[in-house]
Parts: sequence; structure tokens; C-alpha cells
Amino acid sequence: MHEFTFKNNEFYCENIKVSDIAKKVPTPFYLYSYKTLIDHYKKIKSAFSSIKPLICFSVKSNSSLAVLRALVKNGAGLDIVSGGELYKAKIAGVDPKKVVYAGVGKKRDEIESAIKFGILFFDAESEEELGQIEKAAAKLKKKVNVAIRINPDIIPKTHKYIATGKGESKFGLDFETVHKIFNSRWKYPSLNICGVQMHIGSQILDAAPFTEAIKKVLEFLKEYKIDVEYFNIGGGLGIVYSIENPQTAKSFAKSILPLLKRSGLKIILEPGRFVSGNSGILVTKVLYTKRTPRKTFVIVDSGMSDLIRPSLYEAYHKIVPVSVPRDSSATAEKVDVVGPICESGDFLGKDRYLPYMRPGSLVAVMGAGAYGFTMSSNYNSRPRGSEVMVIRNKFYVVRKGETYKDLVRGETIPKVLK
Repeated sequence: MHEFTFKNNEFYCENIKVSDIAKKVPTPFYLYSYKTLIDHYKKIKSAFSSIKPLICFSVKSNSSLAVLRALVKNGAGLDIVSGGELYKAKIAGVDPKKVVYAGVGKKRDEIESAIKFGILFFDAESEEELGQIEKAAAKLKKKVNVAIRINPDIIPKTHKYIATGKGESKFGLDFETVHKIFNSRWKYPSLNICGVQMHIGSQILDAAPFTEAIKKVLEFLKEYKIDVEYFNIGGGLGIVYSIENPQTAKSFAKSILPLLKRSGLKIILEPGRFVSGNSGILVTKVLYTKRTPRKTFVIVDSGMSDLIRPSLYEAYHKIVPVSVPRDSSATAEKVDVVGPICESGDFLGKDRYLPYMRPGSLVAVMGAGAYGFTMSSNYNSRPRGSEVMVIRNKFYVVRKGETYKDLVRGETIPKVLK
């Protein structure tokens, strides 16, 4: 599942002790396993090899240049949702014809930049957005590919904040509006409306909602005789954080491949969490242990500014000591692992059983490779930590930790205040 393991009571990333990395890289930091990352990408690629889909990694899940470059070098395309992600995709060396651009709020300058780069297509999410893409394409004298994002009104079992295929969601368009758009393609002479796209949510553990959504979209296309070339089925495959039993890439493919093969369409997948989630951990250091009549708190130097998922989604991340103590004081006790942020919601895990953690002890927060660093912030004026990647028995700092100077970069104090 991943390359983070214990050997003789020491926690390793591939063949390198995490504690050895922490001697040279200040905590907190994110640590990625290259082998895990690529292995998970290849699992998807292998499972769907019979239809040769375009696999576009979801950049929003992890936009580290090293992560993007590693995947691009192994043949992946990229699914982007902003001008900043387009900028990073270019630096990562992606083939423009392996880039799809989603998101409900694309700005005009971002649209023009993507057209100039020559991306495969936009996933359009509203009629007004289609109009903007048409204007930009006409201005640049380009014929631009567009897929229409359909909201299939499917409610998968996942957190409400990451369910994106519900009827009341801001994402995608209802079937009636999509039908109207395809009937009026003539209104967009600079666009080649050649595909449909869907994405029903994230951290989905079984194939049933995907199957239902895919069937609804394909039946819609057949009923109204809508001719398209591409069907982008999005991403959303779940991973193990705790006791989940998610579908494997093989079982997922087995469930939906018959539908996709019968469609005769070119298929695009957009995995994010499935590829990067278990390829990364957050390494943090114990500052204090605080005992109260009701709770014992292990206070660490990382918090919701570094990993917001527990606070935002009540998400569970397994927490393990980097070095397991051997003495009798190592008896596990129930604790809350909390950070230094001035918010009651600042926690990494509640009611966890850990051995006694002395000040300076290291702990690893598992499954942090997706929506970890990308959702981090400078709240409480805290510099963000480094990102590190282990590649073939060596570790590399792929993003330096921020300094206090980085916190004020670009700021000025008006003369009137001096």
C-alpha cells in the first residue's frame, strides 16, 4: 500500500530513517515516497490498460513540482483548476495535449493562457463560461476543444464538503441545460464541444455511485443522439486512512470497464488522492505533554495551518511515533494530538493511543500526501514547512521551508502610517 514501515522500532520512508531526515530538515515537514507515488499511478494505468485512457493527475490534491514532474515523467497528464496550476504544469514539463482544465470560476486571462499553451480541452461548467471561452478563442483565432461538465445528481457516501455530484452542488450542469447547449453548438463557432465530463466527489469507497453516474450520462447521450469524442469520468477513488476498505484500482476497473468499452468513447480519468494520498506523511515534533483532569494533550509543532483536513472535515489520519520507546514508560495512553494554533479546532487527532512522548519526540501523521500541503496556510503568521521526497535511497528537499521574511514578502506600510 505504501513505503512507510517500521524496522526495529524505527519508522522508515523506503530505506531511509525518518528520524535521520529530521536531523537535517526542521519540523514540521511533509515527506513523500517517490516509489509509493508512482506505484499507485501505475495501478490505475494497469487496471484500465485495455482502453488506454488518458490519466490526468488532479493537481489540486498535491501541486508539488517534484510530485508533478515525477508523474509527468512516467506518462501522466494533469487535471488543473487555476492559472497557478497551469503555471506549475508548464514548469513540470507536461504535454499540453495531456492537460484538462476544470473549475467553476476560470478568469479570462487564465482561459487565454491555457488556449495559448494548447491544452487538450476545458471542462465548462456554465453557459456564461462557455461564452467567455468562445470570446477568448475568437480573439486568439483558435479552435478550442471543450467538454461540458454534467452534474448527474448522485449522492455518494462521503463528507458533504467533498460530494460534488449532488443536484444542489455548484459544480456542473443539469441534463436539461447540457442538452440545450449541445443543440446550440452553432452559437460557439470557435469551440469544438467534443466531450462530457463528470466528477461526483472524493474519498468514495465503492464503485456503485460511479456506475450509476456513468450509466446516467451514457443513457443521456444515447437518448438525445449527442455525438461526442471524449468522456471524462473524473476521479474520487478513496484510500485507507483508518479502517476503510476501499475498492482497489482493479476492482473499480472491473465494475465500470464494460460500460466504458461499450461507449466507444475516448476515456479520461482524473485520480488525485488515490495516487498521492498514501505517498506522503507529515512529520512533526512534540513540544509538551499537558495533563488536565479530563484530557491529556500532546502538543506538537504542527497544526491546522499545516494540515487542515482534521479540523475542516473531521478527517481521521493515523498518527504513529517515529521511534518506538523500548522502556517500561512506553505504555500507551489516550491523548489528543494538538497543535500550537489559537483555535479550539486545532487538532491532528483525538483520543489516540500513543506511548509517552517526551519533548523532542517525533510523530508521523499518515496519509497526508493529498490535500495536505496544498491546503496549508500562514495562519497565526506561521511559516509553512519544507517538502521532502525520497527517491532511490536518497532524500531531497523539494521545497524549502518558509522564513519570517517570506511572511511579509510583497507587503508595504503606507508612508502615511510612518
